Amino acid sequence: MAALRLRPLPGCTGRSMKTSSRLAPNYFVHPHALVETHEIGANTRIWAFAHVMKGARIGSDCNIGDHAFIEAGVVLGNNVTVKNGVSIWTNVTVEDNVFLGPNCVFTNDPNPRAYLKKGAEALEATLLKANATVGANATLLCGLTVGRYAFIGAGAVVLRSVPDFALVVGNPGRHIGWMCVCAQKLPLGASERVGKACTCAHCQRRFVRVAAGLELQGKEK
Repeated sequence: MAALRLRPLPGCTGRSMKTSSRLAPNYFVHPHALVETHEIGANTRIWAFAHVMKGARIGSDCNIGDHAFIEAGVVLGNNVTVKNGVSIWTNVTVEDNVFLGPNCVFTNDPNPRAYLKKGAEALEATLLKANATVGANATLLCGLTVGRYAFIGAGAVVLRSVPDFALVVGNPGRHIGWMCVCAQKLPLGASERVGKACTCAHCQRRFVRVAAGLELQGKEK
């Protein structure tokens, strides 16, 4: 993940009684958002009724939708999209260019009880690597890693880590194929043998199946 380009702006926090939105010199906070952290990168936008707690770190060029909640201890990279209704809990790390669809669900405690109070050190970490997509209403169990450019379909329930470029759908989540950088499905089966190659029909990028998943040949862009 690229270094977070954080340029704190004192005073751009809390609620405002103004009826118009506020545009700070380097990031935007809607007057009906509650923002308790100064660790926000340039050109990030935080919309109405979102709540960002003190101790969260947010990179530049992010877009955080209405009613999102970002807990202390969360790290968002640069250019992350958090759609409406997404809650991101302590120990979740989201790398650059990740898309989080509306109302997708994260967790950080595999065996919660209301009467058992746990500190951050007892909660499990979840990592979303750069350029991954999580579809609307998908649920991710804690303690897993979602690989680079992985694609989680809408409503999927993800129980285990996801390889780079993998396409996962359903409940429980099933690995059914692979997705290109250009967000088109690749002509390669999920269980193809190691060494099998394919080319994206849409953008002509070339991939090879490796033991850890799928590997892009050449430049990403």
